[in-house]
Amino acid sequence: MSTANRGPVPPWGLAVAAMISVQLSSALSVGLIAEVGPAGTAWLRLSMGAIIFLAIARPPLRSVRRHDVLPLLGLGVATGLMTIMFLGAVERIPLGTTVAIEFLGPLTVAAVRSHNRRALAWPLLALLGVVLLTEPWHGQVDLLGVMFAAIAAAGWGAYILLTQKIGDRFTGIGALSLTVPIAAVTAAVVGIPQAVGHLDLRILAGALGVAVLMPVLPFVLELKALRRMTSTAFGTLMSLEPAFGVLLGLLVLHQQPSLVQFLGIALVVFAGAASQRGGTRNAPPLAEPTTLGPAPEVASSTGPTKEA
Repeated sequence: MSTANRGPVPPWGLAVAAMISVQLSSALSVGLIAEVGPAGTAWLRLSMGAIIFLAIARPPLRSVRRHDVLPLLGLGVATGLMTIMFLGAVERIPLGTTVAIEFLGPLTVAAVRSHNRRALAWPLLALLGVVLLTEPWHGQVDLLGVMFAAIAAAGWGAYILLTQKIGDRFTGIGALSLTVPIAAVTAAVVGIPQAVGHLDLRILAGALGVAVLMPVLPFVLELKALRRMTSTAFGTLMSLEPAFGVLLGLLVLHQQPSLVQFLGIALVVFAGAASQRGGTRNAPPLAEPTTLGPAPEVASSTGPTKEA
C-alpha cells in the first residue's frame, strides 16, 4: 500500500462520514425550520458556515481574475437557492424522498456530459425510483414539496458545473470563503424576513451546530478523501447519499418508509452507482498555484456534497 493511501481512517470512511454529516445536518435542521422557516434556516446555516470558512481560510482575492467573477457569483447564488429549496422541501416531504429527488440533478448532468445515449437510462431509472418513493397513486403527494426538491436538483446540477469550472482554476477550500458568504447573502433576501423576531442564543447555537455538520465538516472530509481515491470511486460512494437520507430520516425524524419506498431508494442508489462507470476525468493544469474551491475531481463525479 502506498504512503498516500495510508491513514488512521480509510478514504471511503471519510466519504461516508461526510455523507452522514450532511444528512444529519439536514435532519437536525427540521427543528430550526419550525422556529425560523426554511429560508431563515438556510440563511443562518450559510451565515454561520461563512463565518467559519472566513476564520479558517483567507479569501484569495488577489488570485481572482475578471473571468472568475461570474462563476464565483453564480456558484454562490446557486448554493444559496439550492439550500433554501432543499430545506423548503424537507419541511414538506420526507428527508429521504427529498434527497432522492435532488439526486436527479447530478445524475442528469453526468448522463448528458457522458455523450452516451445509454447513460440517459440511469436518471430515468432513478426517476422511477422517485415515483416509487412519492407513491402518487395514493393521492397524497405534496406537489409543492416535490417542486422545491426538483428546483434543488436543478441547483445541484448548476452547482456541479460551476464547481468544476472553479475547480479547474483553483484547489483547496479557499473558494468557500468567497462562495459561501455569497450564498448567505442570497439566502438573506428571504431568510432575514422569515427569521427576524425569532432569533435568540438557542437558535444561533443550533444554527452553528448544523453549520459545522454542513458545510464545514463534509468539505474537509471530502477533500481528504479525494486525495486518496479516484473520482469514480468517490462518485460511486456518493450515490449512497439518498440511502443515508432515508436512514437519518428514520432514526432522527421517525419517517418510516414503506417496502415500495425502500425499493424506490434502492433504484436511485443503483442508478447513481451505475452512472459512475467511465466517469473519470483528467483534471486540467491549474492556471495559478492558489487555494480556491473544491478539487477538480469532485465535480467530475456526481458532484461534491452540496446542500451548504
